[in-house]
Amino acid sequence: MKKNNLILGAVALIVVAAAAFTFLKPNTDKGKTNDQPKTAPVSAINENGDIVIPIADITEDATFYSYDKLDTYMEVLAVKASDGTIRTAFNTCQVCYSSGKGYYVQDGNVLVCQNCGNRFNMDEIEVAKGGCNPVPIFDEWKEVTNSSIIITKDVFVEAEGIFANWKN
Repeated sequence: MKKNNLILGAVALIVVAAAAFTFLKPNTDKGKTNDQPKTAPVSAINENGDIVIPIADITEDATFYSYDKLDTYMEVLAVKASDGTIRTAFNTCQVCYSSGKGYYVQDGNVLVCQNCGNRFNMDEIEVAKGGCNPVPIFDEWKEVTNSSIIITKDVFVEAEGIFANWKN
């Protein structure tokens, strides 16, 4: 009987230790996440090669819009900030873009740079300039109507260089 109790106690100790290790181990990923971004259908691109983002589709979760009308694949992200304003940016980092991993994935209410692990608050999109954050798409580079945000093909032509090594 004592031997059975000893074995059961040892098994219980191993189970508790394994559970503690699983739930309490430190995150060594430097803030990176393996979640894939939500990508809107390519139908966001109109016949002129412009992206047309329906405002009604934009929420507090970042949506990543694909752009493939040039030689270089690109993405734009759109999100509703906590103050209700709509923010847009290229899904590439102002510092890390040339690394090929300078793009963002959402983790809760922040975007995480997949190169350096910098965590960037959604409310700072299109506000913060310079540093490790998404390349903003300012008002002068887009047209905002009551129902949509239009980013013209010309803006993508200008931005193509920052996506040259993107996700490679």
